[in-house]
Amino acid sequence: MKPLKILLGCVLALAMSPLLAQDNKGAMDSMRILQEKIKADKKPMVAANMDLTDAEAKGFWPVYEEYQAELKKINERTAALIVAYAKEFNANSLTDEKAKKMIHEQIAIEESEVKLKSSFVPKLSKVLPGKKVARYLQIEGKVRAVVKYELADAVPLVQ
Repeated sequence: MKPLKILLGCVLALAMSPLLAQDNKGAMDSMRILQEKIKADKKPMVAANMDLTDAEAKGFWPVYEEYQAELKKINERTAALIVAYAKEFNANSLTDEKAKKMIHEQIAIEESEVKLKSSFVPKLSKVLPGKKVARYLQIEGKVRAVVKYELADAVPLVQ
C-alpha cells in the first residue's frame, strides 16, 4: 500500500496545488485528470493486494467495476463542490448562505458514500469470502483516506 500512498500524494499535490488559482474549466480539468490517474493506478494495486483465486476474480471484477462507476458519481459531486468553493474563494465572495449550502452538500456526499459501501457488501459477499470483503473495503478505505487527506491539505480554510 505504501507505493500507492506516495503515488496518490504526488498526483494529488500536482493536481490540487493550482486548483484554487484556476477558473472553473481549468479546475474541472485538473479534477478529471486526477480522477483518471487514480483510476488507472488503483485497479492494479487492488489486484496486487486482494490475492484472488481465478473463481473469485471472475466474480469480483464486475462488482468492482460497478462499485467504481458508482463511486465516480460521488467523486464528481466532490469535485464540483471543490470547484464551487474555489470559485467563491478566488472571488472572495463566499457568503454564510453559500457556505451553509456547501456544508449540506458535503454531508450529503458523505452519506452517499456510506450508503454505497453498505449496498455493495451483499454483492461482494456473494463473490468473496468475508475476510476478502473486509480486505477490499480496507483497501478502498485507505485509498479514500489518502485522497481525502490530500484534498483537505490542498483546500484552504474558509475565510
